[in-house]
Amino acid sequence: MMELKFHLYQIIVLIVSSIMIFQGIKNFIRGKGGQTFYKLIIRIAVWGGMSIIAIFPQATNILAGLVGLEGNINAVILTAFLLIFLMIFKLLSAIERLEQDISEVTRKESLKNLEK
Repeated sequence: MMELKFHLYQIIVLIVSSIMIFQGIKNFIRGKGGQTFYKLIIRIAVWGGMSIIAIFPQATNILAGLVGLEGNINAVILTAFLLIFLMIFKLLSAIERLEQDISEVTRKESLKNLEK
C-alpha cells in the first residue's frame, strides 16, 4: 500500500485552495461579489488543479518533462503561481467592486440632477 506523506506547503495549498473554492461557491449561490458561473468554473479549475498538484507532486515531473524543465523546482513554481494567482484574483475583485461603486455614485448623481 502506498503511503502519502504531506509536507507543510502541501497542507497550506490544500487549505488555501479549499477556502477559495468554498468562497467562490458561497458567493455564486448568494449572488454576491459578481461571481458568475464562468468565474466559478475557472476558480474551481485553478484551485482544484493546485490541490491535485499539491497532493500528487510527481505529476508535475511529467509536465516538466513535456515542457522541458529539468530538476525539482516544482514546489517553488507551485508556490509562486499560487501567490501570483491569489494577488491577481484579489486585484480583479477590487476593481469590480470599484466599478460597481462608481456606477452607483453616477446613478445617484444623475437622479439628483434629474430632480432639479
